[in-house]
Amino acid sequence: MIEEARNYFKEKVYQTVIPRNIRLTESPSYGKPIALYDKESLGAQKYEELCKEILGGNP
Repeated sequence: MIEEARNYFKEKVYQTVIPRNIRLTESPSYGKPIALYDKESLGAQKYEELCKEILGGNP
């Protein structure tokens, strides 16, 4: 599915991929964003990576 999106949208698709994981699923239940709920989780790290990519830093 990722490759299909990249093939269709080309450079409009960011390189960073946010994987599914339990910590991302749990954080809304606790009323917290992932960066506050578990900033060391893979999901939090990937969202930080995406932010840097969007802002022009290295992913």
